[in-house]
Amino acid sequence: MLNKTKDEIFMEEAIRLAERAGRMSEVPVGALVVLGDKVIGAAGNASIKNIDPTAHAEMLAIKQASSHLGNYRLAGASLYVTIEPCTMCLGAMMHARISRLVFGALEAKSGAVVSNDVMSVGHFNHAIEVTSGVRAETCGRLMSDFFRRRR
Repeated sequence: MLNKTKDEIFMEEAIRLAERAGRMSEVPVGALVVLGDKVIGAAGNASIKNIDPTAHAEMLAIKQASSHLGNYRLAGASLYVTIEPCTMCLGAMMHARISRLVFGALEAKSGAVVSNDVMSVGHFNHAIEVTSGVRAETCGRLMSDFFRRRR
């Protein structure tokens, strides 16, 4: 692919993190927090490894970014993730004041951004700009291949 956009470049890194998580028998999700053009947080899912149901890629990347900045607020930051975030991860993004979310594939069952639009409820005091579908086919294939192998 020639002339890749910034979103595609960062999503490719999130895909690599997802692939690594999948090789470790974790659900293959990868996430990056980017401020300006610098990655300040990066992680793959680690719920099994960490024995922690909250160890989603997004949560871990947000924690890492907050530690990096020394601030729990990540205003101006973008979060890149391979799959549509769940309600827990969306809540963390709201509390961290993530400015922009870029995700790959939809998650029909537990996606809280487009598939089950939790943000439209109207009681949040923060809005996140959303871009979906970046490298969606590759991101979706990671998930479907992973679960096909597990069955």
